[in-house]
Amino acid sequence: MTDAASDTRFRKSTTREALLQPMLAHAAFDGWTADSFRAACADAGIDEGQARLACPRGELDMLAHWSRRLDEAVLDAVKAANLAEMKIRERVRFGVTARLEALSGHEEAARRARARLMLPDAAADGPQLLWATADTIWRAIGDTSTDVNFYSKRTILSGVFGTTLVAWLNESDAAKPEARAFLDRRIQNVMDFEKTKAQLTKMTADLPDLAGLLGKLRYGPGPRV
Repeated sequence: MTDAASDTRFRKSTTREALLQPMLAHAAFDGWTADSFRAACADAGIDEGQARLACPRGELDMLAHWSRRLDEAVLDAVKAANLAEMKIRERVRFGVTARLEALSGHEEAARRARARLMLPDAAADGPQLLWATADTIWRAIGDTSTDVNFYSKRTILSGVFGTTLVAWLNESDAAKPEARAFLDRRIQNVMDFEKTKAQLTKMTADLPDLAGLLGKLRYGPGPRV
């Protein structure tokens, strides 16, 4: 990366950081809107034109920046924890819980963020941010998969996190007992699925290639010797 590109990236990050807290405050009341973005610029003392250089899509870029900062909180939490003593399900639970707890104090902004991501112009943003969060959690807790498991793990965890987030935000109790119990059940579902998949793989390891057999039936047995 050139010095100029590095400097541009630094200035964009600095601008987004300066806007983040004002944006969260306005988003909690007025949603993630263009008006909230302009109000955040005014509160931060940043010219809107300058802010648009760092956030061409305004509130959506700020929402994505907040999501990345929340993902970074998972990395910080994992560094401070002793994951070596945890089983895989405990690691997953820890990572998801750390990400949810990072929302503390900004639950209403998070509810408004979910609503904003359901609008047509943000159709691709929600899945991308969920995937990034799932990827961050898996990497943080030590996942090193590179095959098809890399994608299946992140796809499954995206669903786990997304549904648990809804339960978390809908629960009024600050301790979130119901949401935490919901998370435990979802993780158990995943563990049961993985166990069943492993058993099926083992059971079918010595069976003939069904796809190959069907192919022969479709196209004939081939030339006789």
